[in-house]
Amino acid sequence: VTLQRWMKSQPSSPLTNSWSIKQESSKNQKTKGVGGFVLVHAGAGYHSESKAKEYKHVCKRACQRAVDQLKAGALAVEAVAAALVELEDSPFTNAGMGSNLNLLGEIECDASIMDGKSLHYGAVGAISGIKNPVLVAKRLLSEAQKGKLSAGRIPPCFLVGRGAHDWAVSHGIPPCPSEKMATKFSLSAYKRNKRKMELAEKMDTGDQTKKRRQSSENENGSACLDTVGAVVVDLEGNVAAAVSSGGLAMKHSGRVGQAAHYGCGCWAENACNMNPYSTAVSTSGCGEHLIRTMLARECSAAMQSEDAHQALLEAMQNKFISSPFLASEDRVLGGVIVLRCCRCVEAQPSQNIQGILVEFLWSHTTESMCVGYMSAQDSKAKVSFLINVTSKIPRIVGIVILYSPVTPDI
Repeated sequence: VTLQRWMKSQPSSPLTNSWSIKQESSKNQKTKGVGGFVLVHAGAGYHSESKAKEYKHVCKRACQRAVDQLKAGALAVEAVAAALVELEDSPFTNAGMGSNLNLLGEIECDASIMDGKSLHYGAVGAISGIKNPVLVAKRLLSEAQKGKLSAGRIPPCFLVGRGAHDWAVSHGIPPCPSEKMATKFSLSAYKRNKRKMELAEKMDTGDQTKKRRQSSENENGSACLDTVGAVVVDLEGNVAAAVSSGGLAMKHSGRVGQAAHYGCGCWAENACNMNPYSTAVSTSGCGEHLIRTMLARECSAAMQSEDAHQALLEAMQNKFISSPFLASEDRVLGGVIVLRCCRCVEAQPSQNIQGILVEFLWSHTTESMCVGYMSAQDSKAKVSFLINVTSKIPRIVGIVILYSPVTPDI
């Protein structure tokens, strides 16, 4: 696998004065005081090449939605939620509308969101009848930030099933009939998978059956592993991450995947005295594999090393691919998008300008992954869609320096 690297310019170092000054002057001419960056994914799995155009388009729209929020002055947590809503609304992704159906032919979704500034987290699992599960997760996060409930009760951060649905409706999030959330694609996939299951159950157990099951997993992978997610850094340097999924096709009712689990689906943490970098991570793949390794939090912790590329490479290899917790698995399936940033003193051309150095990477062990990215100064999003390429080596997609005026103390 070849390593791909992309930059805004062609300097030998991203912190050289010539590049920094050029970036600052051009950005100030376009939008003064506007900054931020978004990185999204439409899942790591086995995407159909015939739907490549749709996956690219939804990633671009999700990036644009987040950037619109950033330009309006929204914080990272607001922008990342906006990106997820766009991804959930697409009939081609396995999240929200068009999600995989479970064994009973029903849609149950998982989602979570984390704010790197407050370190609050909100999540829902196996929720039905809600068009945008990430909005329920976000509302749980915001309600928790208000403090304790009456009689000193601790507000929930993670709700599941009917309780999650009822809580959402009671907090003003409109319900959506499950039959309206199913699409012709998800319904046809359900019927196809059901026929395959019925056929498999009629066969005798043995090596031949095992081979058929493995073949079936490969055929249905695109419907199983394409969880969606996003990571964002705003003008102030705050980071946020979110993830949403319809879960495995033909899953057991009540199953909750990594998209809802703390430290497994997403992670966001602003820089502090202990950590020099702000980090945000969103994962995709086989939920059971990601839960047992807590991959999102592991990748975030690894990003505190000086070399981001080497750190992600080692994290994917040691904490996931070769993890002792997954030693019994024939194939380890997963993918991550990672963003890290820090204040960039060397790149500041004057005392009135502050710079944020943003590095963003991704890695996946599945056959495909679709990723989109965009800064608030870009006119349009860029998309990378790899099919039939396993990328265990992290890809450094880019290094960007964001600029914003420093408000003088009065």
